[in-house]
Amino acid sequence: MTDTTLDGLDSAPAKPQSPRRPRFSGLADLWIDSNWITRAAVLTALTLVALALLTPLIAPHDPNAQSLLSRLRPPVGFDRAKPDYLLGTDELGRDILSRSLYGMRLTLSVAFAGSVIGLFIGGTMGLIAGLGRGLFDDLIMGLVDIQIAVPFTLLAILAVALFGGDLQVLVVVLGIAYWEQYARIVRGEVLRLRDLPFVEAARSSGASGFRVATRHILPNVLSPLVVMFTLNFSNIVLLESTLSFLGLGLRPPTATLGSMVGMGRDYMPSAPWVVAAPALLILLITLVVQLLGDSLRDRFDVRLRGR
Repeated sequence: MTDTTLDGLDSAPAKPQSPRRPRFSGLADLWIDSNWITRAAVLTALTLVALALLTPLIAPHDPNAQSLLSRLRPPVGFDRAKPDYLLGTDELGRDILSRSLYGMRLTLSVAFAGSVIGLFIGGTMGLIAGLGRGLFDDLIMGLVDIQIAVPFTLLAILAVALFGGDLQVLVVVLGIAYWEQYARIVRGEVLRLRDLPFVEAARSSGASGFRVATRHILPNVLSPLVVMFTLNFSNIVLLESTLSFLGLGLRPPTATLGSMVGMGRDYMPSAPWVVAAPALLILLITLVVQLLGDSLRDRFDVRLRGR
């Protein structure tokens, strides 16, 4: 190669570097790549969360305020309706719109707290089982098998009946509802990852078992955990609604969506609006969360991409 060629290479203009991508470009890509169903589910979920957070500001009435002179009023647009009660009133004259908003707020809060507890318990148990092997693995997987074999709804009914329907008891019961699913997923991923070169290199460098688990293995199992969290969230909403419907949830007059449906079921033939709003909210929450979970699963699972 001649000196002229070398000089030409040296004097060649440097290739301009591509601008650094914004920090949240991944979220933008996720929105762009999603179909209209997923986008509608995201917008609906954000709307529901915003309504739950702003409930004390936007609720037109006290959810527990009674007015027997206004009991069983239909929604606006029907005969005997009152303009102050947009969705009508229940058997005690309480505003259904206000109670639905507060009930959704409490149902979402309890379900989220229970989901986080289940994620923490199941994730920890899965890590211990996958890394500990031997006795720990056998013991934890035995507990998982027992949890799967026994219908948890019956255990939840028994626990709430024995210990009461306080908020703390309900959150704990919901928290241990689906921990075994997280444990199985984490254990399976740990068994797959623990002998890979980057984990062996961390062990060889003197990293402790806790550091290996939290810095090298746990970040690689977050994707399936996020998917399982969203899918189980709707199950916990339904479980809480079931317990409240059976009268085993929070005590009246505290409003939850399930308790509103349970207390209003006797009035369905003559006043169906009493149960319509909370029932539709339960359906909407579970549907939206399931759609989001399916979308996340399709995005994270390489076997489903492109279908």
